[in-house]
Amino acid sequence: MPIYERRTLIKAPAAELFAWHTRPGALERLVPPWEHVRVVERSGGIENGARTVIQMRKGPLRLRWVAVHRDYQEGRQFVDEQVKGPFKSWHHTHRVIPADAERSFLEDEIAYRLPLGALGRRLAGSLVARDLDRGFLFRHRRTADDIARHREYPGRAPLRIVLSGASGLIGRNLTAFLTTGGHEVIRLVRRPPHPGASEARWDPATGAIDSAALDGADAVVHLSGRSLVAPRWTGKVKREIWDSREASTRLLCESLAKLSDPPRTLIAASAIGFYGNRGDHSVSEASPPGAGFLAELCQAWEAATQPASAAGIRVANLRIGLVLTASGGLLDRILLPFQLGLGGALGSGRQYMSWIALDDLLGSILHLLRRDDLAGPINAVAPNPVTNRVFTKALGRVIRRPTILPAPAPVLKALFGELGQALFLDGARVAGDRLADSGFRFNHPQLEGALRFELGR
Repeated sequence: MPIYERRTLIKAPAAELFAWHTRPGALERLVPPWEHVRVVERSGGIENGARTVIQMRKGPLRLRWVAVHRDYQEGRQFVDEQVKGPFKSWHHTHRVIPADAERSFLEDEIAYRLPLGALGRRLAGSLVARDLDRGFLFRHRRTADDIARHREYPGRAPLRIVLSGASGLIGRNLTAFLTTGGHEVIRLVRRPPHPGASEARWDPATGAIDSAALDGADAVVHLSGRSLVAPRWTGKVKREIWDSREASTRLLCESLAKLSDPPRTLIAASAIGFYGNRGDHSVSEASPPGAGFLAELCQAWEAATQPASAAGIRVANLRIGLVLTASGGLLDRILLPFQLGLGGALGSGRQYMSWIALDDLLGSILHLLRRDDLAGPINAVAPNPVTNRVFTKALGRVIRRPTILPAPAPVLKALFGELGQALFLDGARVAGDRLADSGFRFNHPQLEGALRFELGR
């Protein structure tokens, strides 16, 4: 029976490291972003008898994995065992071992058998071993990074946070990141809330919102908004994009302003589209807005937070750059063409891409929740923006594929119209001065390092 082991020293006491694994969101934080995994059923946490069902996609295969927990030892270990899934057997022991008062070892030991006996080992043994090493290297790094983030604010009480856009890419990951840090997250949803879930209903289309869920919260994080990606930006699509941001933000902020016990903080999403197309000219939070649909949208989006600000709520308008993660967004969409050797620069390739790694974006939101002195526009971008050509070459290097097939600007404009120009050909060299000046620490300041982390390379 093959056995895989990995042990990492984590800068946290054993009790703190173990507690991180007991909280909601831990499994979601541990799934590598390049793995297509979805939790479809869960009963309990990691205690004896708890059960988790996940769906996995491996190439053309669709797999269902059912695991049951056992051998739970408080503060020390827990075990998950496959009762149904792709392996003949799978026994995963998670251990937390004290090193000293401030450090502990995170240890994973997996004993497994592949199906088909010797043939299975011959066909897939080395591939499985490589995937395990790749995945657990990521898991241990993210665990250490997340715990370090939360430890930057010692002695602070956990927060009660209301979150809109919780089903989106950023919202799902932010929920898991905050809950593993001990915070309570109440998700605003458009459907009826599930019984017992931390959810509250709102419907921006009709102006309905559960104000009682907002009253007494410590903070609100507002991420709701329709995706910008569509076959074309027709007049109808642009109106939907506009309303999903401006109208929903105004409803939320007017509701917050009327509360008897409003939250102290509102972090409202915006975007670096605020600056428009600026070529290689560097812009910061002090720069004026640009021109075009996205710039006008961002101005209206931020202006819609005024009722909350007027009511004395600290409002931070987070102008988010290109979010890098293999679990969704641009990187996920372009990865397959690049892996097939079909990648290349967009247009001239000289347009700037001001990006941020997903985990640094989550960390910046926590930073704004904990820093009472930061308000107004905040650029959420890494300190090293790059041109599209540099981005293309870096991605090709990381996945070891050629990047020699450019996408000419006329083709992109013909296929996507205004959207093609705004999202693929325009750019801005955006500086995150306010985050940097406030002492925020980036885990992934360089593009190639961020890509290697996200892609497990």
